[in-house]
Amino acid sequence: MTRFLAPLWAALLLAAPLAAEAQAPAPQARPPIQTTKVAGTDNVYVFRNGNYQSMFVVTEQGVIATDPIAYGKPTGGKDYLDEIRKVTDRPIKYVVYSHHHFDHIAGGKALKDDGATFVAHRRARQRLEQLADPNTVLPDVVVGDAGTTLRLGSTELVLSYHGLNHSDSTLVMRLPREKILFVVDTIPIGQVPGRGMIDFHPLEAEAFMKEVLAMDWERLIPGHPAPGDRLGTKKDVQDQLDLLQAASTTMQELARQGKCWEPAEKEFRLPAYESWPGYAAGLPFIARRYCGLWGRGT
Repeated sequence: MTRFLAPLWAALLLAAPLAAEAQAPAPQARPPIQTTKVAGTDNVYVFRNGNYQSMFVVTEQGVIATDPIAYGKPTGGKDYLDEIRKVTDRPIKYVVYSHHHFDHIAGGKALKDDGATFVAHRRARQRLEQLADPNTVLPDVVVGDAGTTLRLGSTELVLSYHGLNHSDSTLVMRLPREKILFVVDTIPIGQVPGRGMIDFHPLEAEAFMKEVLAMDWERLIPGHPAPGDRLGTKKDVQDQLDLLQAASTTMQELARQGKCWEPAEKEFRLPAYESWPGYAAGLPFIARRYCGLWGRGT
């Protein structure tokens, strides 16, 4: 009998862990929309819609919101408004655009209808007037190159302009009391830049990052979630600057050998960053942009 029972016991032992695995609860899917209070603050929130993020601040006199991030999302602006309403019923006083690119600022009509005043850099207003996108609200108030400060209740939000970088209309938003920055696209956190390199100004972006490093802040909210949804630090900014400088130096050597566009783009590598998220997908965009800079002067 033993020789007949042995295979049966073996089958049962094999099936036991499989049954346990089948009964284990499946990991919860990440919700497409999520609002999170920034740890250590009373009034600063990150709103995430898919792979995009914006910041809003609740004050005694109302809310300062930022990018609607509703491009390609017909209900996105209303979703943003609904998320804010889960936190407070205070009026939304301002919506501040980070820059003029539709993927971050489209879809603000629900916020405009709710009474918000839209704010952007002067170049953003000029570009949006030219493009006349039906899904993007034109700014009501423009900020000059000298920047400005929005004050609402006891909250100050400093809006500063630092020239060309990922765009020609980027505003850096800084909460001095909370020591928090909101910077979109120019400084990815803990990952390799990708498609955003298409309209990137490489040398100016390096100067931009150095100016950001010189500011008084401790945490940075990026326009796209970082790995683990963490906030950025000054080390993250320095790491991104180091990556750009390494890319620039590497491609400059290839370009001055007359190798742009090909074979420079095929030979281009950044081995120190191979373990970073987005390396394989982002490398061709970095190569193309720096080949343009050092091989064509553009």
